[in-house]
Amino acid sequence: MRLEHRSGGDRRTLAADVEVADTFLSRARGLMFRRSIPDDYAMVFQFDDAERRDLHMVFVPFDLDALWLVGSEVVAKKRLRAWRGIGAATADTVVELPAGAADGVEPGDTVHVVD
Repeated sequence: MRLEHRSGGDRRTLAADVEVADTFLSRARGLMFRRSIPDDYAMVFQFDDAERRDLHMVFVPFDLDALWLVGSEVVAKKRLRAWRGIGAATADTVVELPAGAADGVEPGDTVHVVD
């Protein structure tokens, strides 16, 4: 699985190593207690409905880029700082990437998980 960014006809891979958090426990834990993640990694949280989705960086010792999606459209993007970052937006999918991986991704672009 990989994560693909599409904008104006251009495509690029944001992450080649995609982990889907699809259980209550995996969603609650997220990236907490990990020392690092690979440069080509993404954690994807998929939900049934678009609702307000909050993220926190408690026990996450590295910066992240977060994307909030409705369908495949990016509706919000934020760099979250280690240990103290917080973010929220309405989404049915949330993506966490290493800091800098989402550079060039803007609201209105699309992001797809590709098998």
